[in-house]
Amino acid sequence: MSQDSPISTIEPLDGIGGTIREHKWSWKGKPLTLVYEVLGEGKPILLLPALSSVSSRSEMRGLAKQLADEYQVYAIDWIGFGDSSRPAMQYTPALYETCLRSFVQTMFSEPVVVIAAGHAAGYVMELAQRQPPWEWVVLVCPTWRGPLPTAMGEHRWAYRLLQRLIGLPLIGQFLYSLNTTRGLLSWMYGRHVFAKKENITPDLIDRKWKTTQQKGARFASAAFVTGGLDRVRSRQDWLNWFQPLPVPAMMVVGEEMPPKSRQEVEILAHFSGVQVYRMPGSLGLHEEYPEQLAAGILSFLEKYRSRKRRF
Repeated sequence: MSQDSPISTIEPLDGIGGTIREHKWSWKGKPLTLVYEVLGEGKPILLLPALSSVSSRSEMRGLAKQLADEYQVYAIDWIGFGDSSRPAMQYTPALYETCLRSFVQTMFSEPVVVIAAGHAAGYVMELAQRQPPWEWVVLVCPTWRGPLPTAMGEHRWAYRLLQRLIGLPLIGQFLYSLNTTRGLLSWMYGRHVFAKKENITPDLIDRKWKTTQQKGARFASAAFVTGGLDRVRSRQDWLNWFQPLPVPAMMVVGEEMPPKSRQEVEILAHFSGVQVYRMPGSLGLHEEYPEQLAAGILSFLEKYRSRKRRF
């Protein structure tokens, strides 16, 4: 059961500069609100921010403004992040798959272009296997495995224990706070999110920190970091979604991506039929270099639509 309400009256953390709206939805009897923004006019494009401890639609602001000159841009806050509902509950891939499907079916009457950053790629490609709601897919530095499994291996029992620990009322909030300090966020951005340290300003870090301090923010964040939101558990399962491609797809590769993440996208580029666009940047290039990213997307999209019109 879902419905779309007109203009939200919430006080947003940040946004893309458009009209804020709410998608009312429920999961296992619990009412939830997915907040999204609409900017521009024309054919729709859906922007899905990367799942991370600082995930919010505001990271898509620069890209949205570039695209809004030609398209109507929709940007969401995932459930558990940003201005959307953040209840204390179990966050699972099934929740995100169902929520995304509900939103797309409610908002769009025909297949839509979708641009998905980071971990959002898995949910886009999973949905493409069933009843493709996508006209064209752009995957920006896609990932399929959460930070802890990527860095430390497949110790899923330990990660589940850590996730439960962070969910506890006092010690959980304390542990979460230790891992979302401004200093740690600045280090994280310099290590694998932004390519140039001069772009990691105090204002940027302060905005990201405020995102992490919202009530209930730790629950979905802990699920992501511990691999609890991984849609697949093996590289082969990930590659199977692209062989063959269920929809036309383009992948953006950042030249400064972390080695393990870069290795995964290069394997995907080699063993699938995705079109590849290479540009400067790391995992957060959609926020750091929105103008160059938008130029590449619009160029590829125009070529795709030109070929489509000819046939």
